[in-house]
Amino acid sequence: MFYQPILLPLLAQVALTFLVWICMYISRMREISGKRIEPQALAHRSAGQALLTDSAGPADNFKNLFELPMLFFIVVLLSLMLLIQDTMLVQLAWAFVALRCLHSIIHCTYNKVLHRFTAYLASSLVLFLMWIRIGIYILSY
Repeated sequence: MFYQPILLPLLAQVALTFLVWICMYISRMREISGKRIEPQALAHRSAGQALLTDSAGPADNFKNLFELPMLFFIVVLLSLMLLIQDTMLVQLAWAFVALRCLHSIIHCTYNKVLHRFTAYLASSLVLFLMWIRIGIYILSY
């Protein structure tokens, strides 16, 4: 059986993406129903942004999960392809996922920008450290 510890944080990040998607779906359906919005009124993105203000947090967070986390997926897959993996890299991967979870919780609930930005910045720095770690391995061979 193929098992690499770095796959677990990768799976956790994917799970977070699906959880936020579910959260977004539920909040959007509630808002559409509660405001009695005709579905066709949401045919264009700009209309949806104007009408679906209550569910904007989860929707924006879902979009965020396809931005910076893409670099996380790439660095994890690169580490697997190049057989580069150590305890530090796995710990950094878990730290990134934990911080992205915190970012999502903040974004999907009370959405205080300073708190959300702090989690975002910390996760960005952790991801940067992951890339530095991989870069050092690549350049040293």
